[in-house]
Parts: sequence; C-alpha cells; structure tokens
Amino acid sequence: MKYLISSLAAAFIIIVAAIFCHRQNNKIDITKHVVYGKNIVNGFKVVHLSDMHSKPFFKVVEKVKEIEPDVIMITGDYINDREKNKEKMLEIGRELLKTAPVFYITGNHERRLDDFNGLMNELKKIGFHVLLNDISEEIIKGNTITVLGLDENQANFKDYAARRNGTFKYKDMSPYFNELNKHSGFKIVLSHYPENFELVKENNYSQYDFDVQLSGHAHGGQFILPFAGPVFSPGQGLFPKYARGSFGTRPKLIVSRGLGNAEFPLRLFNHPEIIVLEIKRKQ
Repeated sequence: MKYLISSLAAAFIIIVAAIFCHRQNNKIDITKHVVYGKNIVNGFKVVHLSDMHSKPFFKVVEKVKEIEPDVIMITGDYINDREKNKEKMLEIGRELLKTAPVFYITGNHERRLDDFNGLMNELKKIGFHVLLNDISEEIIKGNTITVLGLDENQANFKDYAARRNGTFKYKDMSPYFNELNKHSGFKIVLSHYPENFELVKENNYSQYDFDVQLSGHAHGGQFILPFAGPVFSPGQGLFPKYARGSFGTRPKLIVSRGLGNAEFPLRLFNHPEIIVLEIKRKQ
C-alpha cells in the first residue's frame, strides 16, 4: 500500500511538473509599449518577434492575426543553426505575411549555417524584407518608416569567450548609421544584440540619431528569479541588464524575451513573448 501511495504521489508530481514546464515554454505573453515620434502622421502598430529557434509555433501566427499589426519585425534566430523545421518555419513566414509586411534580420544561429545565403534567398522568395546591413524606406499608413537592419555576425562561439574575457572587438557600424541619417521619417533599428545599444563603449548604438532599436538574443535571461531578475545571457553574462523591457527615451531600446529555446530547453517564470509597439505622434 505504501508503495502504491508513493508511486501515485511520484506520478502526480511528474504530471504537475510536466504541465508547469509546458506552460512556461508555451504560454505567450503580449507586452505592449508606446513609442512617440515627431514625424508620425497616423498612428500605427508594430509586432516584434524574436528568437523562435525553429519552433513551429503556429500559435504565434494566431496571436499576430488577432493583434492586426501594420508591420512585423523579426530580430533574428528565426531558424536555428541546424535548420531544424525549416519548411515549417517558411510556412509560418508565409502566414505572417498574410497579415502584414515582414522585416527580418539575422541572429547568431542563422550566421552559423553552412548554407547561409541559400536560407536568405528562401526567406526573400517567400516575401520577407531581408536586411543585411541594409536600409528600407516604406510608407505605412501615411508615415515614412525607415528601417535599418544590422547583420552584426557575432556568431562564432569564440566570440562569446572573447566577450566574457573582454577581448572581443566590436564592429564599427557607424557607416550604416551615417547612411540612416540621410533618410527621413520614423527610424527603427533592428539589431539582434541588445548589449550593443549601450554596453559597447566606442561603438554603441545609443549615440546615433534614430527612434527605437528592437533586439532579442537574451531570451529574457532564460530564467527570471524573484528579486534577482533575469539570470543569464550569452552576450552579457550573469544577471544581464538588457534582457527584457525598454531602456532610454530617444533612441529607445526595446528587448524581446523571445519565443523559443536554443541549447537550454526550459524557460522559468519567463513565458514566450510577443511585443506590440503602438507608434504615436508626439504632441
């Protein structure tokens, strides 16, 4: 009898733990931010997605359709470094495009692919605006929107070690920001790496003239602990500052906690996240 009770108790604990873990990885949070711009004629809505890591998360498509954005921004690690579920991810991309235009940049995972150029061509073919250190100027609801998509290519595992010991040399992205200065309208910068906004001393992006930077990569710290906050990011180490939320005013940084997982399979108190930006005219 005691064995039976112990077995039932163990089974109950396993089932509860499995339900808890599934919910942590699959319950999608919608986080809203309001950003004001002086060049806005009509307000518009941006959905920001990041770090799906080849997860065939069709629930994301349903949520995005409900939000009804005017434009969708994807900030890297859409497909992981083994091209897992590539066809399903391309199908998700096609479905997203039925709702709004999609602007996409690479993350560290795409940059590790042997057939990097082949994947970029496939994403372009389905209709993504693939930005590899490129600028795209669009008219959205009567507003001029200029998007700079950065391809920092900080993907090598040696790069992680160099950042940890302080010997990594960050790229000078100023030529692309100088080109951005030649454009008008509301300016959005897409960068996979949130730490590049301020933590990089000479080459930080916060010194430039634009409205908002959208980033991912940190996965919200993977675990978010009470009182301690986000636990770890590969680019920032323990207790990273730029793992979630918003920073600054103009330019403003908004960091997505991401939607999937990479090497570590479990999120903790850190649900997958879709970010919604309401872009409004500054009074």
